[in-house]
Amino acid sequence: MPALLGPEIRRRRTAAGLSQQRLAARVEADQGLISKIETGVKAPSPRLLKALDDALHAGGDLVDLHCQETHAEPGAHHDAHSRKQKEMVTVAAHRAREFVLSHQATLTTETIEQVYDDVRTLAVAYPKQPLADLLGPLAEVQDTLFSLLEQRQKPAQAQQLYLLAGVTGGLLGKAAHDLSVPHAAMTHARTAFVCAEQADHDGLRAWIRGLQSLIAYWGGRPREALRYAQTGATFAASSGGTVAVWLPLNEARAWAALRNVEETRAAIDKAERAWEQVTVDELDEIGGMCTFSHARQSYYAADALNWHPTEADAAETYSTRAVDAYSDTNRPEWAFGDQAGSHTGLALARIARGDLDGATDAITPVLGLVPEQRINGIVHSVQRLHAAIAHSELGADPAARSLQEQIETFTRTPAAALPR
Repeated sequence: MPALLGPEIRRRRTAAGLSQQRLAARVEADQGLISKIETGVKAPSPRLLKALDDALHAGGDLVDLHCQETHAEPGAHHDAHSRKQKEMVTVAAHRAREFVLSHQATLTTETIEQVYDDVRTLAVAYPKQPLADLLGPLAEVQDTLFSLLEQRQKPAQAQQLYLLAGVTGGLLGKAAHDLSVPHAAMTHARTAFVCAEQADHDGLRAWIRGLQSLIAYWGGRPREALRYAQTGATFAASSGGTVAVWLPLNEARAWAALRNVEETRAAIDKAERAWEQVTVDELDEIGGMCTFSHARQSYYAADALNWHPTEADAAETYSTRAVDAYSDTNRPEWAFGDQAGSHTGLALARIARGDLDGATDAITPVLGLVPEQRINGIVHSVQRLHAAIAHSELGADPAARSLQEQIETFTRTPAAALPR
């Protein structure tokens, strides 16, 4: 029985926004059969497999995957069987979730807890997993939340749903940004802010403003990034969460891009002092993308200071601290994007000091990232390193030119170029 084909069909179906029933109608099959195929209980016939491939616009990938699994090496049987069992219970849990959410005449505590758990799981997974694994579930949870909010709900329950819808919209905004779709990123962020207003949640308002500042910063609009960070600080002051540390660091990066070293330093100091007032809020309890850590603080500070050649020593100190913090992938705050940014920041600081070998050592792990992890911010950071090498005294060194060629190869296949 196929171990990976069923989950891949389910992934493509959810990414396309189709229910099992709607997909079954498209391929002229029974919904129960689609369910069995997705759980690996039954293999599709060649005719049905081709129909599924066409309906999900897979371009032959489903057919190829079925052929690969049919001719898999015998030694892989145990691992495939184990994966199939895990996928079966996961798909069964997904079906149970669909049942709970679609058969509730009134919104219950269990329903809200289920959606909350969905959002929290995605927020925690986002910094650690490739976008391809998360986009479908994110869109599905957002659709669930919007559907529930379009129904009449009690005020307290509606407020909870708006909070979760705001977080989900923020995650989708970050996803659009990571895939280099800035218009969609800001659209998601603005909708998320509307949800924050409806939830009347200052922490969420501040978090969305921080996200908008991030999008503007990487989009090359530092004054807009500064405005969002500063307006968000007003909300952060009353929220008490770690977003109060994130916003001044967004401000620091914006000031740095505007070449104002004094304001950059002042904003970094402001973030450090903000820790004294932090108390865990609802967003921090969700975790993942919704909270801010000391490791990210070091990464952001280094990223800001690297704009100023006179601050290379301080930038290297912060970068080294961040690289050390992100070296342990088991730490809750670990994020592949921030880890890559920390290594790139260290490479930038070392180029500013004329240390080409040290910069090469720092950036090598980043250049080894798979295309699925080459998100917008990472690509821009690596391109910034390319420019820094070109403008340094090291530019004529053959080893420097070789490093630039590796960077050019890396940036040719960003995550945004992958099919989705």
